[in-house]
Amino acid sequence: MAQINPHINFNGNAEEAFHFYQSVFGGEFSKIMRFKDIASEEYPVAEKEANKIMLVALPIGNNLLMANDVPESMGRTNENENRSKISISAESREEAFRLYNGLSSGGQVEVPMDEDSGNSCFAMFRDKYGIEWMVEYDQK
Repeated sequence: MAQINPHINFNGNAEEAFHFYQSVFGGEFSKIMRFKDIASEEYPVAEKEANKIMLVALPIGNNLLMANDVPESMGRTNENENRSKISISAESREEAFRLYNGLSSGGQVEVPMDEDSGNSCFAMFRDKYGIEWMVEYDQK
């Protein structure tokens, strides 16, 4: 089956955001490249952009959460857009609550974690970096 690996654009705070995500999900970055790593005569990189993230990848289960900083020369990305959400299907009720509590810390909760009588749960929120998430656990 195909895998879906979300890729998020940031305005210079991708590294900070990914250290936050790493603190919630655990694991180690499988890749971290900075713009200075690809600089050449053909692709010059401004000094103020050199340490920004060109690509960061954090394995989560069998998937990757990836991101980059958008160079200022390409304009700003809308970190508070509301067209998409990253959906997490937790393997347990406890994992769902742990991920919800971690990722929503400092963010804005749209739908608080709610449980039904079957021990399933669901929440929807925007994290402190403006990224929208849905966390669910379905016991069925």
